Amino acid sequence: MDTATTVDRLADIVFPLPACLDESRAFHEEWPVRLGDTDGRQRLRLDAVARYLQDIGYDHLKAVEEGDLHQGWIVRRTVIDVLRPIEFGDHVHLRRWPAALSNRWCNMRIKVESENGGLIETEMFLIHVDIKAGRPARMSDRFMAPMLAATTDHRLRWRAALAESAAADTELWPFPLRVTDVDHYGHVNNAVHWEAVEEALARFPDLSARPHRVILEHAGPVLAGDDVGIRAWRSDTALHVQLEVDGSARTLARVTAL
Repeated sequence: MDTATTVDRLADIVFPLPACLDESRAFHEEWPVRLGDTDGRQRLRLDAVARYLQDIGYDHLKAVEEGDLHQGWIVRRTVIDVLRPIEFGDHVHLRRWPAALSNRWCNMRIKVESENGGLIETEMFLIHVDIKAGRPARMSDRFMAPMLAATTDHRLRWRAALAESAAADTELWPFPLRVTDVDHYGHVNNAVHWEAVEEALARFPDLSARPHRVILEHAGPVLAGDDVGIRAWRSDTALHVQLEVDGSARTLARVTAL
């Protein structure tokens, strides 16, 4: 993908992310920011944010009609905008609502706001899958009804914003998998990919110290037993991160200052 095409596709992901038309109708959860969610600077880590998004997603399914029939989801892309940091000891309120959909996938927005003034805005491109068949599956009419009523974009299409690449002198270092990283389908959990982004950010700490956006896309699965490496490098505009297996990128991420 050339630079012009990359810029064009990144422009599809607007800043700021679309606001909720009526937050009182968004699904709401809240909980404290615990020690295990934060780093040495007390900052809420990106992998913890990713777990928050997964947790509220499954809680949301319990509150909607026929949610029990829609338990299989694949995360294709996540956007996390850290606008004001959230720290250990704070209390967060999460609000989740649909932004756009087709009949097999959707964009879900999740606002994470803390009682001490922290703010993280996120968006997830989620594909509904038939767990037994292992392929994308149509959502039921009853399940889609409230999403259709709350949105105007009902022809959502997937278009990747990131592409595999690497600067000539980039280093690849190991990212060993643990037993606890893998779910019962044999896939590495989405939040673990965000741990890799945190590993890369530790080498470039100036980015996480100020407002920033991270876009992470899954180009392929990372499975139990894979020999995984992280590649990261700075360009003039961003920090680029790739999780690689057998010489190909399975996860692509881009971190930019806001």
